[in-house]
Amino acid sequence: MVIVTEDAARAIRSAMENEGLAAEDTYLRVAVKGGGCSGLSYELEFTEEKQVGDVEVEKNGVRVLVDLKSQIYLAGTTLDYSSGLNGKGFVFVNPNATGTCGCGESFSA
Repeated sequence: MVIVTEDAARAIRSAMENEGLAAEDTYLRVAVKGGGCSGLSYELEFTEEKQVGDVEVEKNGVRVLVDLKSQIYLAGTTLDYSSGLNGKGFVFVNPNATGTCGCGESFSA
């Protein structure tokens, strides 16, 4: 489903720690919502609750949930983290995207 690189997992665990969240009680929900300059946008949030239809994947020590509607858009997607000169933040490498915006936060499928 969603592949989480070690760099992304490190950043996620650090964010959990900064927010006082326990990794064993917390999931990272990765979702796709309508909106953004390309039509669809990525959404990341911490949650402690699974919902009906969620797919759970554990990668590099991070538990990820993907809701039923987002699964088709996120299949095979890699979540990475970049801290280079061109910016800092999470990067989605999505084989299902037919187009993306310049900031990489929204896409079309």
